[in-house]
Amino acid sequence: MESAGSSIISALGAGSGVDFIKLASDISAASFAAQRGQITARQEALTAQVSAAAQLRSAITGLSSALGERIRTGDLAPKGEIANTAVAKPVVPAGTSPRGSFSLEVTQLAASQTLVSRQLASRDALVGEGTLTLRMGTVSGTSFTADASRAAIDITVTDTDTLATLATKINQASDGAVSAYVATGTGGAQLVMKGKDGAANGFQLEATGAGGGAVAGDLEYFGWTPASTNGELKATARDAAFTLDSVAMTSPTNRVTGLPGGFGLTLTGTNTGAPTTLTFASDNSAITAVMGDFVAALNDIVTQINDLGAPLGGELGNDPGLRELRRDLGRLASQVVMPGATGSEPRTLGDLGLSLNRDGTFKLDNARLTRSIETSPDAVAAMFTTGATGVFATFDRFARENSLTTDPSSLGGSLKRYETQKAANDKRLAKIAEQQEALRVRLTSEFTASERRVAASQSTLSFLQQQVDIWSNSDR
Repeated sequence: MESAGSSIISALGAGSGVDFIKLASDISAASFAAQRGQITARQEALTAQVSAAAQLRSAITGLSSALGERIRTGDLAPKGEIANTAVAKPVVPAGTSPRGSFSLEVTQLAASQTLVSRQLASRDALVGEGTLTLRMGTVSGTSFTADASRAAIDITVTDTDTLATLATKINQASDGAVSAYVATGTGGAQLVMKGKDGAANGFQLEATGAGGGAVAGDLEYFGWTPASTNGELKATARDAAFTLDSVAMTSPTNRVTGLPGGFGLTLTGTNTGAPTTLTFASDNSAITAVMGDFVAALNDIVTQINDLGAPLGGELGNDPGLRELRRDLGRLASQVVMPGATGSEPRTLGDLGLSLNRDGTFKLDNARLTRSIETSPDAVAAMFTTGATGVFATFDRFARENSLTTDPSSLGGSLKRYETQKAANDKRLAKIAEQQEALRVRLTSEFTASERRVAASQSTLSFLQQQVDIWSNSDR
């Protein structure tokens, strides 16, 4: 867009013949070129330093995350093996490390109560008005023991309710304690009611109808107690029963938790009189593989440190955060990862075979790792958990400490410092741009005024020249 000064100069015919608009722009740019060049060069260096520090920090935190994930869900995750797979499935929650062998005998699976009503003509048949009371408790033979801690559930049934709408009301009123649906078979429609697994989740139905008795069309038709013949009890609610190493245990569901070492079981079948064996053992080959991969990943980080921290050409040459990272890596093999280790049990990463070469790279001492595994297999396995101690906890702490932005001597502190300087330089460049534009506008204004004066002088000179010419002609 043409500036006001440019328009005025054009209107005056640019009498001096000088392009003052370009001149003002060139002078203002030249006035700040040195400052802008210095800051831009520094900005480019800071951008490279930010990228380099972020790259190293990402490599460290990435290795920590990968190590934790491999321990939680990868080939290092504890797994149980059961001889009779039809009986149960072992469950090992993250962060637990069960060990050893157990004898398991399942004599009974947990089950829910299933009650089927007598038949009606269809799902749309009226059930009769009144009140249906659902009581939760324990069914044993022909007796029922109500659970005093659970209030009875009263369900109001109207004279327009059908078998289908009764099922809906039971579902809504019981809030999941009992589920109901209508099944239509060869003999008609029946109400099917199922409770939750566990002996304490049995139930009985008390029906108060219009007084017509337990006949179709009256709500008492659906009343049921263990001693009644109304409906049919298809399954009784019961707990799972099993023995672990000959210790009798029960569970209200087939998902058992809190067993030794933190493992659980999903019970799927019974093996009464034929106990099976459940084993949790270390995978020594997986431990060796993980240590090999860990050493390789550390050496990748060392290579990056050497490249980025090179005295000549390295983006992080002489950076305090990088120097601290290098020192921490040099101490890594001697880090105590199991402070509670006793006797000859492994306690450091060095005991797992991590060793430092003279050039700062790492190597895996397979002989030392094998010796630790053979002499203390359980202690070695315990080092590979996601708990407060162990290999992961140690390296995770290492990664966090080197990533702290509040520590000026850490890699994280260096990254924050470079980012802060880069932001400050962005502000300085913006300020220079403002100053340069202000100078350009001022120079343009001054040059415009000068051009007016030049144009006025040229006009006066032209007038005088005309008068001289007139006088000269008149004297002839």
